[in-house]
Amino acid sequence: MREKRHAARRAARTAVMSRFVVLTGLSGSGKSQAIRALEDLGYFCVDNLPVTLLPMLAELTLRAGTEISRAAVVVDVREGKMLKEFPGIYRQLQAMRNLNPALIFLEAAEPALIRRFSETRRPHPLSPDRSAIEGIKEERAAMKAIRQMAGHIVDTTEMTVHELRHAFTGVASGRAPGNQLVVTILSFGFKHGIPVDSDLLFDVRFLPNPHFVPALRPHTGRDAKVVKYLDRSEATHEFLDHTLALLKFLIPQYVHEGKSYLTIGIGCTGGRHRSVAIAEALKKGLSKIPGVRLRVKHRDIAHE
Repeated sequence: MREKRHAARRAARTAVMSRFVVLTGLSGSGKSQAIRALEDLGYFCVDNLPVTLLPMLAELTLRAGTEISRAAVVVDVREGKMLKEFPGIYRQLQAMRNLNPALIFLEAAEPALIRRFSETRRPHPLSPDRSAIEGIKEERAAMKAIRQMAGHIVDTTEMTVHELRHAFTGVASGRAPGNQLVVTILSFGFKHGIPVDSDLLFDVRFLPNPHFVPALRPHTGRDAKVVKYLDRSEATHEFLDHTLALLKFLIPQYVHEGKSYLTIGIGCTGGRHRSVAIAEALKKGLSKIPGVRLRVKHRDIAHE
């Protein structure tokens, strides 16, 4: 993750030191939970303050002796036509000495947003008499310029309410708000189909196949006997060396881009031996990349 981590760490320092946090983003993405978390951290919080009043609140946080030492404000599409004034007003905040404002944008994938509106039975603010998806698309377009200004972009698609609150509570510890890049290393068998959610895919069918060794066939790539068998092949070591070097370069680039989820598919014929062993080895080799949450899934390990 981690040259993006340069950006993320800088963003984390900005957030933890900031007197003034502006929360924005898509409706249904979790802004209400985020502002409550900041309130628990001691921020004076205001939901839906007119954007023209932001400089006034910012001034209050800068005055010596004021009871409002830190403030957090939600700004979103409910501002209506005034939302167009936000970029210029935020630049005013950035120019204020010692304010150090932080702009955090929350978003989520459309299916997750639609599900949330359905579960809460609340209409989208831009489509009270239309479908939620119409309002979501209109809002995403309206918020595009603000998203581009944000120092932090938090994807809440797969975050629970508790995870979201925990992410913002971490601001107090100097961590960047938002979830880590979740890297899933997924082993699979080509004969069972290629996983459609793979971002990167590696074919390891060129490695020696334990399936053709009668004593190894009942085992899986998690077993020491299978791992030892594959370790005897120089191709196994060369593949791991090259692939780890590539992934250690790529993952920080994805972090820098702001990607939240990365799925790396590792395929062999049946998905029980070679792909499983290689996936486990890659997880071990990538474990020391800071800020990345690694997990391994073996899709076809139970197939015979």
